[in-house]
Amino acid sequence: MTYSANTPSEYVQAVDEARRDAFSKLRDTIATHIPADFREEMSYGMIGYVVPHSIYPSGYHCDPKLPLPFVSIAAQKNFLAFYHMGMYANPALLDWFVQEFPKHSKAKLDMGKSCVRFKKVNDIPFELIGQLMEKMNAEDWVQLYESAFRRKG
Repeated sequence: MTYSANTPSEYVQAVDEARRDAFSKLRDTIATHIPADFREEMSYGMIGYVVPHSIYPSGYHCDPKLPLPFVSIAAQKNFLAFYHMGMYANPALLDWFVQEFPKHSKAKLDMGKSCVRFKKVNDIPFELIGQLMEKMNAEDWVQLYESAFRRKG
């Protein structure tokens, strides 16, 4: 789904009423637990948490004008999506999340490379997502990003 939101608050208001409270709680969970060096903004039509250019001037390798993306959340047609690039780039972090997920949710983990899909709002493991957000600061993410995704000159 695409929303014509210009700000994260507008995006939340555009989410259908049945899922808005859960989506808002997901956003609040991230904001409460993410290190302060990340910034919330609209990114690729979703709410994104990025490393600002003031910390990482090189920006995103796909488009250096954009800040380095880290986490995004979106309300799709059939699910709420939580994207975490750190899990995509760090197998140990991914393994930790996969092992912990059943302790926090009765749902089967529905996950792609960096995307966790929640079809039922009651299945969102807010506490686990909070713990995940505390595991990596912007400096850690930049180092991991450069080792995993940037081409060596």
